[in-house]
Amino acid sequence: MIETLAKFLPDHAVKPAFDLIVAHGVHLKIVNERATRHGDYRKGLSGKHEITVNGSLNKFRFLITLIHEIAHLVAFEKFGRNIKPHGQEWKYTFQQLMVPYIRPEIFPNQLLPLLARHFRNPSASSDTDTTLSLALKQYDQQTDKNYVFEIPYGSVFRIKNGKIFKKIAVRTKRFECLEISSGRLYLFNPNAEVELIRSN
Repeated sequence: MIETLAKFLPDHAVKPAFDLIVAHGVHLKIVNERATRHGDYRKGLSGKHEITVNGSLNKFRFLITLIHEIAHLVAFEKFGRNIKPHGQEWKYTFQQLMVPYIRPEIFPNQLLPLLARHFRNPSASSDTDTTLSLALKQYDQQTDKNYVFEIPYGSVFRIKNGKIFKKIAVRTKRFECLEISSGRLYLFNPNAEVELIRSN
């Protein structure tokens, strides 16, 4: 297990993450990419704690996702099963588990202040923190995808499920895009990855 983790985590995070997995009896499964989520936690019928994490994530996002899912397990064990999945108890637990990893031996210096800010009040997904998400994406393998915020207004693009949109306007922090087939308006986070079909 520790050799496997070494392929997916920053070097100095491998041993403490392994210890955390063992301490909480986690059955960790590294899976092929799922478009909708980075990872998940469930208690199996046998009572085993099962955590899955996408193997396609870069090392820093993999670590954040792994600790995010372990925080669900720890929060449920500590505060009971009736808590909200991403409520105050989970946020507190995630903070406590993550803080020991927010240091320069594990994360690049440019990420440290962004992580420190994010973990004052962690959200259900680091993707909703646009600044942190874009900073983390710099460590992904290069793809031919664009971000919604960087394509010109009037451009036509496709998302993972095949639906096609046109970028119309900006509304506060998100972008208004028109779905071509239905004529309905949708709001996109600036860091949404899209495939550009036609630039305006």
